[in-house]
Amino acid sequence: MKALLVPAALLVLLAPALPAQDWAKATLEKSPRHGEWVTIPGGARRLRAFVVYPEVKGNAPVVLVIHEIFGLTDWARDLADQIAAAGCIAIVPDLLSGQSYDGIDGAREAISKLPPDQITADLKAAIAYARQLPSAKEKVAVAGFCWGGGEAFRLATNDRTLAAAYVFYGTAPENPADLARIVMPVYGFYAEDDARVTATVPATEAAMKSAGKIYEPVIYPGAGHGFMRAGEAPDATEPNRKAREAAWERLKALLGKL
Repeated sequence: MKALLVPAALLVLLAPALPAQDWAKATLEKSPRHGEWVTIPGGARRLRAFVVYPEVKGNAPVVLVIHEIFGLTDWARDLADQIAAAGCIAIVPDLLSGQSYDGIDGAREAISKLPPDQITADLKAAIAYARQLPSAKEKVAVAGFCWGGGEAFRLATNDRTLAAAYVFYGTAPENPADLARIVMPVYGFYAEDDARVTATVPATEAAMKSAGKIYEPVIYPGAGHGFMRAGEAPDATEPNRKAREAAWERLKALLGKL
């Protein structure tokens, strides 16, 4: 049987292949906030993105959300809605816009092959789009998760206009010269039981300190990689649930500073 090639925008239909997706979709459908799909011109190509607006009187800061290696899933959209509930406009670009792939493993492979320059161009196009929204403040921060966490750290080295970077279990660029270009504070959220990523934190901390940059990592006890998603699942382990709750409270406090 020929494998079904699924457009990036339809990854949400693959919910059963990932934990937490079904309930995330149900939660999103109950949200009172306005969410919409938009097409952003510019960047490497025409870029699809999901935008959620907070229910506030005045203009709001913007958070650019960079999705996991699984693509723009229901959970990523639900996370954007939660960020909007905290008072920010949230925009999640689909970095696999216009591509087709075979299931979740195909999404992983497609994302791993994205050219870095294309990712940067797409993210900057999303930032430019966000800044021209009538209800947006000038301040834009970035939050990335898993693969997106690493891309959030990398974007901080390439965009001096960002107000802050929130890196969830993503690795930093290894070149100290790249880190030296960062001008905004970087806040890290890491899992204790995620040595592949968390073992890199001490070296990143030393390099950022040497460059005179603000880098504040927190490691959550007993949590595993992806705890922001896994900690919300109905079958979440206690360490992941506690880590998610603590990290979310920290993120909300940081967003309040915007």
